[in-house]
Amino acid sequence: MSHDVDWLSRFLATLSVTGRLEIRCSYGAPWDITYVDSPPGEMPYHLVIRGKAVLEPPTGGEHVTLTAGDIVVMPQGGGHVLRDGSGLPPGPVHERDALNVLLSENEGEGERLEMLCGRFVIAAPHDRWLRHYLPSTLVVRAGKRVTHGEVSAKARLGRLVSLMREESLDGGLGGYALLNALSAALFAIVLRASSEAEAPPAGLLALAAHPRLAPAISAMFSDPARAWTLPELAALSSMSRATFMRRFQEGLGHSASELLQDIRMSLAANDLRNPGRATEAVADAVGYQSVSAFRRVFTERIGMTPGAWRRQFIEASPS
Repeated sequence: MSHDVDWLSRFLATLSVTGRLEIRCSYGAPWDITYVDSPPGEMPYHLVIRGKAVLEPPTGGEHVTLTAGDIVVMPQGGGHVLRDGSGLPPGPVHERDALNVLLSENEGEGERLEMLCGRFVIAAPHDRWLRHYLPSTLVVRAGKRVTHGEVSAKARLGRLVSLMREESLDGGLGGYALLNALSAALFAIVLRASSEAEAPPAGLLALAAHPRLAPAISAMFSDPARAWTLPELAALSSMSRATFMRRFQEGLGHSASELLQDIRMSLAANDLRNPGRATEAVADAVGYQSVSAFRRVFTERIGMTPGAWRRQFIEASPS
């Protein structure tokens, strides 16, 4: 990959995110939808096309009102509830298969809601990024802000959502594959729009949006095999070593060395799937001259040895 590729593109290439649109909701108030905890690596998302919805997030957090054009993603897959907010008991919901998507409807006569629901999927071990570096709830508000003569991520997001809605309605040839491809693109634009927000969500997105810390983030993603030192990273951020360490830890909840190790181990996990790639070569490619040191860090971060990780894919491959 070229050295001029941005950090978010490198991050997404490492994760290999897939997506799928599952349900198109068409409700009249009162209504509600309850989601239980998702399996590791699965992130439900909801796109409000028309009307409004009240989100009750995981762990009893503050309720969030979503309006037309808003998008919410649950990066850690926590159970949550969406409802109309009237406080009235909801009526029954009827589901029927439409081409490429499930249609969910009710007979409510109150305020109308149109919403698209799906999920993003990231396989192990990359799902740990969601737990460690992204918030439990990620909301992107509708907007058409233009910055420096260029269309913002929010405006692009609105166009993408409109295309997804059209595809979910008309049942055109190849619609299922196209909806899934658009869902994967949606994840990238959601992360970009979140990082462009005036107050980016806590974690990696906020840190990468910090004008002084961003160069250090980009450097680690661009050249993870380099033996980065704290003074070097601090210099890229125009900070003293102590200030850099403090601000990094406060913003991310993890140190710069921990982030670098996670980048390296994610790349190594991808590389180890290749049966012809020796462990020594994988270790060297991510910056470890000592194979024993690489095995130790990989086992700590991934939860199994490089050999055990590799064997999963050898055993699963057809003979």
